[in-house]
Amino acid sequence: MYQQETITPYSNGSKATQVEQMFDHIAPTYDTLNHRLSWDIDRGWRKKAIRQLLPYQPKMMLDIATGTGDFAILAAEILQPQKLIGADISEGMMEIGRQKVAQQGLDSIISFVKEDCTALSYADDTFDAVTAAFGIRNFADLDKGLQEMCRVLKKGGHLSIVELTSPVSFPMKQLFHIYAHTVLPVYGRLISKDTAAYSYLTKTIEAFPQGEQMMEILKKAGFSDTQFKRLTFGICTMYFATK
Repeated sequence: MYQQETITPYSNGSKATQVEQMFDHIAPTYDTLNHRLSWDIDRGWRKKAIRQLLPYQPKMMLDIATGTGDFAILAAEILQPQKLIGADISEGMMEIGRQKVAQQGLDSIISFVKEDCTALSYADDTFDAVTAAFGIRNFADLDKGLQEMCRVLKKGGHLSIVELTSPVSFPMKQLFHIYAHTVLPVYGRLISKDTAAYSYLTKTIEAFPQGEQMMEILKKAGFSDTQFKRLTFGICTMYFATK
């Protein structure tokens, strides 16, 4: 069992409550900061993760920790599923997602539902594909979250995850450390007006399991045929697995 270090953005309340509060607070500036802090590279990362699912043509999809819906919208455009549900604990983030979906005329395909990702309300074997972009490191319990993702996935269904990670090779490892501890929290604080949110982000990236360790965690959660690929010198990692 993976022993997850408990990292929280604030000092009071459970991790889930604090994360919900944080994302509700930074929701209005979240998309702008994401794109600027990654130099828009995050758009390409999302596309690569979605294209992992193209050969399987999933019809029923669940996007976990959907946030403002960027990944869900892109998945709907590329994969053209019949139904895609975006699940998150932050209503503030999802409300922005609903507005974007409505503007693009995708409301008949994409819907948003508030869910505890470690205790999903859906029945076993419901979805053809489950996805998550830049969100699973915020789970209060990673093992339970992944087990739930596996439970609601149909037998033979696929999991596609893209997550921020710490580079492991010189010199990107050192450069990323400097960037993550200076530019990211300072710029994030200036734009979002949240003094804790982007320092929390850096800590979660550094503490989160990656690569081979993450493969073992996915297998213990019930997945098989697990694989991963590092992107942009290891700043981001894609994971793919089958139930």
